[in-house]
Amino acid sequence: MTRVIYAVDVDAPAQAVFDAITDWPSQDRWIPFTTVRGGRNGGVGVGGEVAAYTGIGGFGFLDTMTITRWDSPHRVDVLHTGNVVRGIGIMAVRSLGPNRARFYWAEDLEVPLGTIGQLGWALVKPAFGVGMSAALRRFARLVEAQSSDSASGAGVNNSA
Repeated sequence: MTRVIYAVDVDAPAQAVFDAITDWPSQDRWIPFTTVRGGRNGGVGVGGEVAAYTGIGGFGFLDTMTITRWDSPHRVDVLHTGNVVRGIGIMAVRSLGPNRARFYWAEDLEVPLGTIGQLGWALVKPAFGVGMSAALRRFARLVEAQSSDSASGAGVNNSA
């Protein structure tokens, strides 16, 4: 097993952060080269399914997942069940106050192809880390902008 953990602070309430991480179709706005869709149960709750395609053009892979824990607004765990990615993913949110939270993205992954896979992962891991850190910063900016818009009433039509 290989473990990776990344985190980002977000100037938004914990519930807003949790809602954003579990809005599967919007993940392509912050995770590069990835399209995510909810499957069974719309990807909501234990037993829900999620599918993520990562790649460019026809070169990539499908990462299928089953939700094994759903504890809104704190944590969602997935079991990766695809042919390439196997293991456990954890997305956790810790409240740092009424309008601030920390989002943790952790993965315990089985690297495929034995020793060759381990060597390949050792080469790819630094670039993967840079990409994940950038993705989480992008995520924080998107959630903060949405939270700010919601707090100011932007986009709300109060005329009736």
